[in-house]
Amino acid sequence: MTESSSERTSARLLIIGPPGAGKGTQASRIAERYGVPAISTGDIFRANITGGTELGTRVQQIIEAGELVPDSLTNEIVQDRLAQDDAAHGFLLDGYPRTVDQVHALDGMLDGASLDAVVLLEADTDEVVARLLKRAELEGRADDTEAVIRHRQEVYSEQTAPLIELFSKRGILVSVDGLGTVEEVAERISAGLDARLAATAGR
Repeated sequence: MTESSSERTSARLLIIGPPGAGKGTQASRIAERYGVPAISTGDIFRANITGGTELGTRVQQIIEAGELVPDSLTNEIVQDRLAQDDAAHGFLLDGYPRTVDQVHALDGMLDGASLDAVVLLEADTDEVVARLLKRAELEGRADDTEAVIRHRQEVYSEQTAPLIELFSKRGILVSVDGLGTVEEVAERISAGLDARLAATAGR
């Protein structure tokens, strides 16, 4: 951890990027580097479903009905998670917020404060599609056809465009080239985040 990051009392971070850009791998590295918990709404949902909790049952019923988990339930889960002790001095969110309304809900959870930085992993669509097709072949995912994968990329682009614009206007967006080795991408993220967090600390 660098001196600039270790001196901070908190680091409220978010990572976004297209499916297949290596978001999960980089999220764990960022969380470790800045000493904050990595919070993935998808992981929380899956853990509750596997554990057979009341929340898991509610989420499973929604998913099996082919519907999206409503904002109200997702917001409730995130607020509960952010209230836990390990998130008192910062966190790294992955998978939330996904909509502008969720961004405003998160602002409310943070008592009107904003995120300190948002890491945007950028990757060429054709490169990501090729990567995901190779993964599907290796893991035997016959349903992951090129058409399906490209559709997911389009949905991501449509959903995140308003968020990217919003975070850019707030001056907290850190765009990073997501193509390259894990180490190369991690170094780009660290450089961008350190610069952004140092600027915030100097205000």
